[in-house]
Amino acid sequence: MGISERKLREKEQLKELILNAARELFFKEGYEKTSIRNIAESIEYSPGIIYHYFKDKNEIFHTLHTEGFKSLKKKMESVSSIADPMGRLKAMGKSYIQFAIENPIIYDLMFMLKAPVEHMVSEEVEGWEEGESIFTMLKLTVREAMLQGYFRGLSVEPLTYMILATLHGLVSLKIRKRTNRFKVNESEQIVMNGYQAFSLMLDR
Repeated sequence: MGISERKLREKEQLKELILNAARELFFKEGYEKTSIRNIAESIEYSPGIIYHYFKDKNEIFHTLHTEGFKSLKKKMESVSSIADPMGRLKAMGKSYIQFAIENPIIYDLMFMLKAPVEHMVSEEVEGWEEGESIFTMLKLTVREAMLQGYFRGLSVEPLTYMILATLHGLVSLKIRKRTNRFKVNESEQIVMNGYQAFSLMLDR
């Protein structure tokens, strides 16, 4: 391995070290208490070295949010072999919910914390590539289901948005610890039971 290749590898390793430390602190302390300084202390480097890799704290969290979307997309793609588009759509929704419940802190960062969006605004990034990838995946499946006679009289993009918003609403209430405040008999299973009810509505 040449000098340039070794330096590149070392640079990537340090960048990954920074992200791992940020992720660990975020999981343990939350966004507000995770700072450039305590990330640096965690990896035993000066804060200045972090600025060689990331513009600021928001860029670090934008990177973590992007990693989360890659994992969510992979989870949803795991059911792409289901031939029936309606069956696939339901399975994708279930995968989405499972990911969110299994990864509540990352999901919160992906969809609810401001840091990733603030980074995109500061960098004048148009659109939202990560969120769009999930929306597009659902939209293509919705369109395929429409070609087979489902969802007559509806438009693909508003319907896809409604489905995505429903999934997000189901899991965000759970993640933000609101579902346990409802006086219902099935509070522990309310998210999946709610999604099952939604799936039956899609059939109709």
